[in-house]
Amino acid sequence: MTDAGEAEALKRRLGRVGVWNSTLSGQAASVGREVAAHIESLGYGALWIGETPTGKEVLTHASILLGATHRLTVATGIANIWARDAVATANGANTLAEASGGRFVLGLGVSHAPTVSARGHDYRRPFAAMNAYLDAMDAAEYGGPLPEPPPRLLAALRPRMLELAARRAQGAHPYFVTPDHTARAREVLGAGPVLAPEQTVVLDTDPERARGIARRFMALYLGLPNYANNLRDLGWSEEDVSGGGSDALVDAIVVWGEPDTVIGRVREHLDAGADHVCVQPLADTPRGLLEHLRVLASAGLVAA
Repeated sequence: MTDAGEAEALKRRLGRVGVWNSTLSGQAASVGREVAAHIESLGYGALWIGETPTGKEVLTHASILLGATHRLTVATGIANIWARDAVATANGANTLAEASGGRFVLGLGVSHAPTVSARGHDYRRPFAAMNAYLDAMDAAEYGGPLPEPPPRLLAALRPRMLELAARRAQGAHPYFVTPDHTARAREVLGAGPVLAPEQTVVLDTDPERARGIARRFMALYLGLPNYANNLRDLGWSEEDVSGGGSDALVDAIVVWGEPDTVIGRVREHLDAGADHVCVQPLADTPRGLLEHLRVLASAGLVAA
């Protein structure tokens, strides 16, 4: 079971609001350092970084961002278990935790069949693969100094993986979800484990333009069974999930409009049981990302 003390410490470390981003993995390291330092200065509690097949290796990327900051927590959202063996992940995470003074959080996930198959692995039993991976991590020996092991969260959407996150990690990091999912996830996890959902954001008040941006973002995820099946479990119809997503689904997954609307959605997640919400503004450039985050921070998001 999740250690209550460790989970509570992680909740305090993360704060209520963080930032989720995958585009920095394709930017120069100097750009990533600058962005991370600005995010820290704006008061966000954590920076979550995605792992893509064509971007920076996620543990190395985390080390770059940790080295550019002093208080910010850096979390992997997520580290793909098929990208490195369990011992490499355990030792890498321990190294980052010790070097950063405990500012690193290891988010782990099983990824998706197309990505895993492209690496030459068999995706038929992802739940069993995660269980075995955690066993191997727990059995790994680490000879370096380690004042405190890094916390880990699992990328979990549906009940079995959420239950595993409650038993074998400090909690869960769901992605591409709604406040309704957050409420269901909290029921499965119970009161103690950390629940840190991602929330995508478009700062645009024009419905057609905002939904167009959102649909371009959602197209990839609606084509992946893990996400589409999770939405069906939540009651969304085939019509909602197909064709780029219905307006209702787009509005449920991606919050768009004024900063106050975004803050309202974040509070919906928090009221539904989230401990920490990581916002993902859809911006074309690092400068645009920082401007979105500055506007949201000025409007009171970090104090949500």
